Amino acid sequence: MDYKLVKLDYSYDALEPYIDKETMEIHHSKHHQKYVDKFNDAVKGTNWESKAPEDIFPEISSVDYGIATNAGQVYNHNLFWKSMAPDSSGKPDGPLAESINKHFGSFKKFQEEFSQAAATQFGSGWAWLIKDNDNLFISSTSNHINPLMDIAETKGLPLFCIDVWEHAYYLKYKNKRPDFIEAFWNLVNWEEIKSRFNRSSVTG
Repeated sequence: MDYKLVKLDYSYDALEPYIDKETMEIHHSKHHQKYVDKFNDAVKGTNWESKAPEDIFPEISSVDYGIATNAGQVYNHNLFWKSMAPDSSGKPDGPLAESINKHFGSFKKFQEEFSQAAATQFGSGWAWLIKDNDNLFISSTSNHINPLMDIAETKGLPLFCIDVWEHAYYLKYKNKRPDFIEAFWNLVNWEEIKSRFNRSSVTG
């Protein structure tokens, strides 16, 4: 059975004015759909057929490049959509907020470090907040790579991410990636992120 493009929890125009409707529609229905289609084509006839992309990540260094790149892009986009919501609370609370303050000093310092990681990622890629045991880390990765992969420099459970491929922001922000990153903070879905944080704390 083919892997399916995830449905968004909000409409294409719901994230305006921070991300415009046209960017969202193209990004989801064209770019993400292309990755899903290529992933399905790449795994046909292999041991990974009918598997979810994340099932491949622990062994991604040993699989075909077409499988690896598209598996990563499918998963990364799935998390990116979940990382945003039109009714963001603006900042976390509870145990997640406490953990952020513990590891980064303050929420403001955390934002600054995450924004820096996203802004300085050379070329296409992603920035991540990662949980590993009781520790939080910020990292950035190139192209399709994510922290669940055996090839990732910093490994752990991704709590949220930002897409800094140009197709994520270029229609509205042109070459001003830092402006897109600043706008992203108005959309961060802290309820979803807290849920991922809390589940990982229970399951380890």
